Amino acid sequence: MRKNKKLIVIAGPTAAGKTNLAVELAQKLHTEIVSFDSRQLYREMQIGTAVPTAAELSEVKHHFIQSHSIHDEMNAGIYEVQALEKINSLFSIYDTLVFTGGTGLYMDAVLFGVDELPVADHNIRKKLADELEQSGLESLTSKLKLVDAESYRTIDLKNPRRVMRALEVFYVTGKTYPSLKQNQPKKRDFDFNIFIVSKERKLLYEHINQRVDNMIEQGLEEEAKQLMPHRSLKALQTVGYSEFFEYFDNKNSYENTVEKIKQNTRNYAKRQLTWFRKYKDAVWADDVSSIMQQL
Repeated sequence: MRKNKKLIVIAGPTAAGKTNLAVELAQKLHTEIVSFDSRQLYREMQIGTAVPTAAELSEVKHHFIQSHSIHDEMNAGIYEVQALEKINSLFSIYDTLVFTGGTGLYMDAVLFGVDELPVADHNIRKKLADELEQSGLESLTSKLKLVDAESYRTIDLKNPRRVMRALEVFYVTGKTYPSLKQNQPKKRDFDFNIFIVSKERKLLYEHINQRVDNMIEQGLEEEAKQLMPHRSLKALQTVGYSEFFEYFDNKNSYENTVEKIKQNTRNYAKRQLTWFRKYKDAVWADDVSSIMQQL
C-alpha cells in the first residue's frame, strides 16, 4: 500500500453541507476533489442534483461533476473503473485527495470494490415491479437470461422476488448476482479516512425543504420538462424529476408535487444515513478544523 497516498472521504446525506466543507478542506490541503455522487455527474441534470456552484467549481478542481451524459452507460462497476483511473492519475501529482458525495454504493466501489450485494434501489425495484404487472414474469426472466445466465440457471424462476432481485443487482452494479456473492473486498494501494457530515434531524430536514424551494425558484420544473422525452432513462429515475414527470402526466397538483419532492428527499436522506452508519471507523464531523485534527 502507498501509505503516503490518502483519500479524505467526506460523506453524508443530501443538504448536510458536504460541498462547502469539501471545498474548504481541499483548499487547505492544496488538492482536488473527486465526487462520488451518482447524479451530479450528469451534465443535463444541474438544478435537480444541486451541483456545486460556479464559484465552488472555480475555487477547487472537481472531477465527476457534470462529466457524463444521461445517455452514457453508468453504474457502480463502471464508476469504480473510471474513478480509480482518475484517482491514480491525480496521485501522481498529489499525496492527498478529497473524495466526497452521498452515493454510498459508489463510495464503496472505490474504497472496497463492488463486491457486496447492494441495498435495495427503490426506483429500479419499482420499475421492475411495474414491468412484472404489465408484461408478466416471463418478460423479466427473459431479461435475466440475457444479463445473468448463471442466475437464470440456478434461481427459482417462478419466484418473482428472486428474479427481480437478481436483475436489480445487475442494473445497480453492472455485475451479476453470483459474482458479487463470491468476491472478496479488493485491496487498494492507498489509505483513506472516512468522515461523515450530517446535522440534527430537524435542522437537516429544514435544509432539505429550503433546498427544494431554491431548486423550484431556479427552474427545476423547466429543467424536468426539457428532460421529459428521456424520462425512461435510469439516470432520470431520480427525486425531483420523477415527481415532475407525474405532474406533467396530470397525476398530481403542483403543490402536491413540490411536497412529494420534499418528502422523498427526506426519505432519501434517511436511507443515506442508514448506509453511512455502517462504517464503524468513520468519524462524524461538522467542520474542517475537527477533520484537520484527525489527519
